Amino acid sequence: MSPQNAGKPASKGLVTGVVVFYLVAALSMVMANKWVLNTTDTPLFFLQMQLMIAVILFLFSDTMRFLPDRLTFDLKICKGLVPMVGLNVIGLSFSNYTLKYVDASFYQVARGLVLPFTVGTSFIVLHSRPSLRIILACVVVTLGFFVGVFLDGTHVSLVGVSFGVVSSVITATHSVVIKQSLNVVNGSALLLSWYTNLLSAIVLVPIIFLAGEVPGVIKLLFGVDELVRSAGTMSALQTFLWGSAITGVLGFLMSIASLLSIKVTSPITHMISSAVRGVAASLLGMWLFHDIITTGRASSIGIILFGSLYYTWVKHQESQPAISKEYDRVPMDDVEAGLRKENPKPE
Repeated sequence: MSPQNAGKPASKGLVTGVVVFYLVAALSMVMANKWVLNTTDTPLFFLQMQLMIAVILFLFSDTMRFLPDRLTFDLKICKGLVPMVGLNVIGLSFSNYTLKYVDASFYQVARGLVLPFTVGTSFIVLHSRPSLRIILACVVVTLGFFVGVFLDGTHVSLVGVSFGVVSSVITATHSVVIKQSLNVVNGSALLLSWYTNLLSAIVLVPIIFLAGEVPGVIKLLFGVDELVRSAGTMSALQTFLWGSAITGVLGFLMSIASLLSIKVTSPITHMISSAVRGVAASLLGMWLFHDIITTGRASSIGIILFGSLYYTWVKHQESQPAISKEYDRVPMDDVEAGLRKENPKPE
């Protein structure tokens, strides 16, 4: 990015295209992830496979000169991206665990506290004091979260909800850290995505051992039960391999889409697009996985969406300059002097 364009705002067409691109990639990612996580007990190994496939696609694209920037590997940059990589690994891991323990239709509710945590993080890190209307929007969203957790007629996994809450905290912090991490790679979202995927895949190796997933990985790859397929369905290993390939490609697109979304828009727009994605994911979960949408769950999603939309409207209103501040009151003597000058008396 050149200095001349650094401060130039993105066009509406570019912003719209990036947001739509992010929504499609992210929504497809959630559905594909849920499909695989329903059949595997190794969510971290599955995540590493996704990251490794994304890394391979980065290297292939770089070799074929498909990318606008050449990929590099600089230890100084790696050190500067330690907070970014740490949050990325934790955030993706907890998101996978959340999706494993809750229905796809409940995923939006389990991670419904992203908005309040985003506002709180902006206040703590960026010293951005929220207005009363912003706080009201956060209260509405928080109310929607508690409605979904405690008033839902179906069984809710508290473990999944806990993972969702932690994932929401990481997501809120992540949007701020991405903005700061772009400075480490001279504003290149592509290089930031490359380093994040590569380093996250490396960091996950010891975590998989510490999490005790090695026996599950061995069972998945060499177990007899995982190779057996029922009539009309794939085996667990086939599902894992196909799912890894699909989500790996989607993850490659998703990593670029999410970073571009934050770079050319704002953390707020990125968060709102995530909320819209969550609602669509709930409807697709009902259709693809036969999830049950109870009145409590539907009300929760509706309240969270309403609070998010109200928040967006308030932020738009607050960003508009006040008309009264654009004009200074002119003394009446100056007005009369100007009128006399424009309409001189005949002699």
